[in-house]
Amino acid sequence: MQDVYPVPAEVAAAALVNEARYKEIYDRSVADPEGYWREQAERITWAKKPTKIRNVDFTGDVSIKWYEDGELNVAYNCIDRHLETRGDQVAFIFEGDNPEVSAHITYRQLADKVGRLSNVLKDMGVKKGDRIMIYMPMIPEACYAMLACARIGAVHSVVFGGFSPEAISGRIQDAGSKLVITADGGVRGGRHIPLKANVDEAIKKAGGDVQVLMFTHTGVDVNVEVGRDFDANGLMADASPDCPAEPMNAEDPLFILYTSGSTGKPKGVPIPHACLAGSTAARFAHYDRAPGRYLMLSSFAFDSS
Repeated sequence: MQDVYPVPAEVAAAALVNEARYKEIYDRSVADPEGYWREQAERITWAKKPTKIRNVDFTGDVSIKWYEDGELNVAYNCIDRHLETRGDQVAFIFEGDNPEVSAHITYRQLADKVGRLSNVLKDMGVKKGDRIMIYMPMIPEACYAMLACARIGAVHSVVFGGFSPEAISGRIQDAGSKLVITADGGVRGGRHIPLKANVDEAIKKAGGDVQVLMFTHTGVDVNVEVGRDFDANGLMADASPDCPAEPMNAEDPLFILYTSGSTGKPKGVPIPHACLAGSTAARFAHYDRAPGRYLMLSSFAFDSS
């Protein structure tokens, strides 16, 4: 058995990183972190450009802040900045559990859907800083939900569609979620997942005043509680697609990422809007980002959130 398996030549030819390039990037980031991360900040669009790049203190209570006086919006960077030159270009490709069900969503279509959903959330009383749980199947509406939350400054937490009502209830309570965005049901490996029924049970366990915004996906019959449950499809159809992006401080939380729980109860980790600079830097450093290339995401459940 081989200990080392060489990278296929065609893959290596398209790769941006080799050992020498990695060392070059790493050495630069360590030798001049201020300069390196100032350059990365230039890759994204700011409502207010930061002048304070890095503020860290590892003595006593650890304090780590990036771009702390800057303002931006992740949804604006993902959508609006591309509309003028790439509006009719495909932003992402959806492939359903049945591969024959697919869709190509352009940046302009994405802007329309996200704008409508953003206004629906605002009409439901969602404000900047409110926590929203997203418990969805792997469908385009899951992306719309994440981007809509980011657009209005709400903090979202994505919960894997296979989790139990007990796990959902715990996340609702821990994050203080005021709204759950879900679907009537999902399909995974040909098996139906009763998402709405799981949410109903989770809210009953969690207690409190939690609203539900539900997308119709599978068409399965579900319980609808008047005054608590709302039809996302109908509300979006009537909503305006125009919703300005909320400028967010770089240190404001964008989403809450829960740890795996392998060493105890899962812990919610707030990820700030400034993380966009880090993820963008990684993509520019490691991936062949030429127009026409594809980045495949298999799940929104944990590290792809």
